[in-house]
Amino acid sequence: MRSMRNVASAGALTTLMVGATAAFGTTASAAPNVTPQSVCGNAYKTVNSAAVGSLGTIYLTYNASNGKNCVVTIRSNPGTAQDMSASIYIPDTDAWADDTGKFTSYAGPAYAYGKGHCVSWSGHIANVYVSVDNSNCASLKENRVLEVR
Repeated sequence: MRSMRNVASAGALTTLMVGATAAFGTTASAAPNVTPQSVCGNAYKTVNSAAVGSLGTIYLTYNASNGKNCVVTIRSNPGTAQDMSASIYIPDTDAWADDTGKFTSYAGPAYAYGKGHCVSWSGHIANVYVSVDNSNCASLKENRVLEVR
């Protein structure tokens, strides 16, 4: 009799847990649907990217209608806030922008006007840093650096 009551209690608890999950959604550790376009804007198309080790990806996007680039660093597994950054620099015009701080899923957006110019961009997650110089210009060879500090 006692084991029958325990089985019934376990079944009721399982039903309660399944119902609670359905009602309240997935756990807080589930990855949100973050894309470069959801951060920079729908008109921004991804033109380049660089892996930040296994921690995430930095995206360089471009909006043809306004000539601006946008950089965003997106974590592979969002969670506890980590030191992160997303930066862009246009050497010809000395224009730059960045977003640095502790973030749970992404850093950015960082915007700069880059039409017709070479672009340098970078970012980091925790202790993994990536920089890309002379990007997206025909005359210069792109230079990528991955550094773990």
